[in-house]
Amino acid sequence: MSLEKGNLSINSENIFPIIKKWLYSDHDIFVREMISNGCDAITKLRKLEIMGEYQFPEGQEFSIQVIANPTKKTLKFLDNGIGMTEEEVKEYINQIAFSGAAAFMEQYKDKATEDQIIGHFGLGFYSAFMVADKVTIETLSYKEGAKAVYWECDGGTEYEMKESDKETVGTEITLYLNEDSYEFSNEYRIREIINKYCSFMPEEIFLVNTDTLGKEDSSVPEEENAQEKEPEAPKPLNDTHPLWTKHPNECTEEEYKEFYRKVFNDYKEPLFWIHLNMDYPFNLKGILYFPKLNTQYDTLEGVIKLYNNQVFIADNIKEVIPEFLMLLKGVIDCPDLPLNVSRSALQNDGFVTKISDYISKKVADKLSGMCKTDRENYEKYWDDINPFIKYGCLKDEKFCEKMGDYILFKNLDDKYLTYKEYVGEPEETEEDQAENPAEETKQEKEPKTIFYVSDRNLQGQYIKMFREAKMDAVYLEHVIDSSFISQLEAKNDGLKFMRIDTDLSKAFKKRTSKKDQKELDSKAEKIQERLRSITGSDKLEVKIQNLKNKAVSSMLTVSEESKRMEDMMIQMGMGRDMGQFKQPGTLILNGQNELVQYVMEHADSEEPADTDLFLEQLYDLAKLGNEPLSPEEMGRFIARSNEIMLKLAK
Repeated sequence: MSLEKGNLSINSENIFPIIKKWLYSDHDIFVREMISNGCDAITKLRKLEIMGEYQFPEGQEFSIQVIANPTKKTLKFLDNGIGMTEEEVKEYINQIAFSGAAAFMEQYKDKATEDQIIGHFGLGFYSAFMVADKVTIETLSYKEGAKAVYWECDGGTEYEMKESDKETVGTEITLYLNEDSYEFSNEYRIREIINKYCSFMPEEIFLVNTDTLGKEDSSVPEEENAQEKEPEAPKPLNDTHPLWTKHPNECTEEEYKEFYRKVFNDYKEPLFWIHLNMDYPFNLKGILYFPKLNTQYDTLEGVIKLYNNQVFIADNIKEVIPEFLMLLKGVIDCPDLPLNVSRSALQNDGFVTKISDYISKKVADKLSGMCKTDRENYEKYWDDINPFIKYGCLKDEKFCEKMGDYILFKNLDDKYLTYKEYVGEPEETEEDQAENPAEETKQEKEPKTIFYVSDRNLQGQYIKMFREAKMDAVYLEHVIDSSFISQLEAKNDGLKFMRIDTDLSKAFKKRTSKKDQKELDSKAEKIQERLRSITGSDKLEVKIQNLKNKAVSSMLTVSEESKRMEDMMIQMGMGRDMGQFKQPGTLILNGQNELVQYVMEHADSEEPADTDLFLEQLYDLAKLGNEPLSPEEMGRFIARSNEIMLKLAK
């Protein structure tokens, strides 16, 4: 063919400046586009061979070669795929995706401030111009009698095209990097990018640095260099058959763990995993790992990597992955996803929602199945996975419906029970439901109160009292539990959760006559007035009650509503602003305790007689059983404790 010059079929001369700056948010992504195009070319040739339209040369091996030349500041991408004819270069390269660029320009010409501009026009090849001043293509089609083509463009709208002397089928693309992009001719930088985007592409990828080609190893003596040595076969940078592409029955436990370590650089073993493998109604494969979660809700963060035909797309795309699954780590490969040109964002449609629902369903099936058939392991994992499951119940109604009967509660004896097991409700079978439709058997449920522990260290005194009274409670010590139990209360009529320090059960109190209790109430009013004067809190309430355990001197109770409000404000990041809303609670003094009796005897005395000292100490001791003291309160508490000990020593 003779030399041909022409203009690219676009209706504006500003297309390349826009591509360079705004086509992709991350400029390094051009490496993925170049390599994935090469993989596509090889895939097409493989299909032609299967259909009998092409025969591979003997010993044919396919690969993508990436050649970095830091001296010339170039980067080459070579594939031995299907190649292109002169007509195909004109169609696929010169026209820039079939005149879609006109609409692209019209839509984005005034949006230079946008972080990311993405169209739907197949502009993957043109991502090269984000980093290159000039791009050349040499390509030879697989078609018999085809002539090789050379194409060149310097980033404007003009191109040159002529016959090439390329002799092998495939395509070679050379990027002449611009001054701001010389980093991409560095072997280590390109290796990093390939590992990021192309670790699991379906064709082998090899990286070559031309600065090291042909150099002898100076660390080896000349006589050793002179000896003939078996050349080491280069190793591809990628794994062309990642674990998720295999059937679960073909994968071993060690392979799952090794894959987890490799992909997430996490050497803590995952608890367990779910292998997704679906061909209908859409193609989806992947592995979701349950890592050992942290104890604080605000520090939970997982990574789910999304792939399209083994090409990395992005981490944690919320349109595909249900929000609560973001706490997991894993990979999902769905070739059917409707991606746009950059392969980095999804078109919002019902299909994506179905994929999200399917993933959520598979996770619920795995967890519920484990609870039913492998209860021992389910209980073993529960402390680690329960924040994730509860978060899922809060965020996903369908997930909540499936998991409702498989939420476990750990009681004071460290025994794990479902809600129905804990409250004593019988499990309803399918036969029961058929014989007794819900509308016929719906009855008024008796109110049910479940006491819970939110901090076993701070509430140790209350736990001891519960055990002595042969009462039970459950451990709900995660920040998310406050929202979760509110949801349970809303879904179950008559159900009420109460912290064990919100109220004193009758089981803890000694029977007291009305006359004696009236006298105790009178003393409590005087002590309350005195304590309010000492602390400066006009909202503090004081009650005196006779408790069975004489060793307990004082306790502080705070209403459940106040604690829920406090938890909610902490989750909303407003914990520091709680001072003006925080309720001081109710101080319960045990009328059976000798120290409290001393305070009651001197409540009317005008002389302090250590009453104020003891009373303030009793209040702080009660607060310590509820929450940590502030630095100022702790300072006064320590000084007061020393003062009391000195009095005892005299």
